[in-house]
Amino acid sequence: MLLAGSRPGRVNLAGVKALDLSRVLTPGAPSLRPDGRYAVVGVTGVDLDADDYTGQLWLVDTSAATPARQLTRGWRDGSPRWSPDGRWIAFVRSQRGADRKVGKPQLWVLPVEGGDPYQLTDQPLGASAPVWSPDSRRLAFLARVPVAGRYGTDEDTSPDKEPPRRITTLLYRMDGLGFLGDRPAHVFTVGLDGSAPVQVTTGDHDHDGLDWSPAGDLLCFASARHRSANLDLRVDAFVCAPDGTGLCALTHGGLLLGNTRFTADGTAVVFTGARTGPDELTAEGYNESLWSAPVDGSGTVRRLTDEQTYHLAGPGGQITPTAAGVLFPNERRGASELLLVPYDGGTPQVLLDGPRTVLAADRAGGTLVATVLGPDSWGELVAVPDGGAEQVLTAFGERFAGVDVRPMEEIDTTAPDGYPVHGWLVRPAGDGPHPVLLMIHGGPFAQYGWRLFDEAQVHAGAGYAVVLGNPRGSSGYGQAHALAVKGNVGEVSSVDLLALLDAALARPGLDGTRVGVLGGSHGGFMTTWLAGNHGHRFRAAVSERAVNAIDSFAGSSDIGWFFADDLYGPDPAQQVAQSPLSHAGKIEIPMLIIHSEDDWRCPVEQAQRLYVALRRRGVPVELLLFPGEGHELSRSGLPSHRLARFEAILDWWSRYL
Repeated sequence: MLLAGSRPGRVNLAGVKALDLSRVLTPGAPSLRPDGRYAVVGVTGVDLDADDYTGQLWLVDTSAATPARQLTRGWRDGSPRWSPDGRWIAFVRSQRGADRKVGKPQLWVLPVEGGDPYQLTDQPLGASAPVWSPDSRRLAFLARVPVAGRYGTDEDTSPDKEPPRRITTLLYRMDGLGFLGDRPAHVFTVGLDGSAPVQVTTGDHDHDGLDWSPAGDLLCFASARHRSANLDLRVDAFVCAPDGTGLCALTHGGLLLGNTRFTADGTAVVFTGARTGPDELTAEGYNESLWSAPVDGSGTVRRLTDEQTYHLAGPGGQITPTAAGVLFPNERRGASELLLVPYDGGTPQVLLDGPRTVLAADRAGGTLVATVLGPDSWGELVAVPDGGAEQVLTAFGERFAGVDVRPMEEIDTTAPDGYPVHGWLVRPAGDGPHPVLLMIHGGPFAQYGWRLFDEAQVHAGAGYAVVLGNPRGSSGYGQAHALAVKGNVGEVSSVDLLALLDAALARPGLDGTRVGVLGGSHGGFMTTWLAGNHGHRFRAAVSERAVNAIDSFAGSSDIGWFFADDLYGPDPAQQVAQSPLSHAGKIEIPMLIIHSEDDWRCPVEQAQRLYVALRRRGVPVELLLFPGEGHELSRSGLPSHRLARFEAILDWWSRYL
């Protein structure tokens, strides 16, 4: 059966289809038993019948003597952490009730030596990943605490009849989460004895990046507690006793930081962060470095990695302190390599590299285990014993066996101004000539890389050659590369993107007369920009969850209040000139605009304004709106919505390419 929009005689039957994504199993961050003999990892999949995501824990033998096996049978289990004494595995579970509704995530504990897992928390808005105390008797976690009368705390009051919100800050809501001020994230501890959780922190402040000191006498976390909190980007590192006393700030401004972790000897806290400048409002394009601060707050905050060179792999990159240094996944030219950064800030040691993506890692008992993704793998666990060879431990990709994954062809070229441009081509099977799609990533401070990408694979499986790369403004190529677009985003990025497209079209088997352009978020910004300024290069476009008008984005987006001036410059006239909507009068090619109704990162008015501008001029344009979805639709939206989105896009290309 062909996907909607595929033309018999033109569709390429080899390759990944949208429905194949239900066969994907994706492992998360591993956690090692203290002796390093076993690892536990959460593995996520898709249940199309339930239109939902599922997750279970798997036990992995790091010697590879026995196959990995499923450990839990919950509906959605994840974020496992092995206890320091090796007797327990704590994890987060979301249960599915008889009404098929999935509840909030809560902390559970599984006794490793036998017995059923049991629940430790019943937080009204759920609990975060657990952190063990060194004596294995308690867990720390984060949970949002709702103001009385909101978020179901008053069963007699429906959400639409709650009192109004009085907002006095700029950072007051977040895409995919909602409003922040009436449900701050606080630190809690809970024992294994079934006693009620104890709230450690208080106030209106959010907390993140939780860790427990090796001696068990301190907790560390990241929080914005200064006078202008949530009016700027500043976040500081703090420590306090497990009962909340003795709060001490380790940093005092200048950083947007997170990932706070104690060093192995407990004398310092390491964390990742980007500098925010003297106004505490400029972070876009600055590399997220590794830092260290003395645990008593008495010393100088030190950067441990070179700002120009190293950047924490994102999104969601995690650091792991070990006795020898900090495990740090670093973006580099489309790859994510695993570094060991010395505590004194010396030259990092490369532990895992190559054309692949290291997602997360742990080290214990002389063994390193990492979750690694590649151009032909959705993710497997690999082990590297001290002094030994790397070994693959899992076979989660077996469910995807038999699917024709299309390889990534590397492209190195040069822009007209002499600047190097790097990217890839993903071809369909067969000789062609194939229609071509220029695909543009979001951010812009992000990177495409050496990993399976569902967007590229599904399009290649439908017969389209996909060109994707990392123009100026992207991460992973040094800080100067990222900052090069500030104040002139569309024009500077266009130079590199068109150079990459030209280099791809010079290769055999591609049809340069049938080219489309697509992207989401910043990629949608660039899609609209290219359609308005270089429309003769393309036959059609798909612009998704885009920034189209910087002026309204600045006030309506959850991040617009700082992002607009930081990236595009503070001059209103300059922002108008850079807005793709200002160039919509030159767009003549057919455009499909995709947006989510609950997108707070790039609110739906960004799509509506562009749609109306094109529709009034008679340009072939359609607006596809997804109810109940936010900015992350294409990555984590309802599976049925993700499939419908692919169907609509492939239908559009079928009509116009």
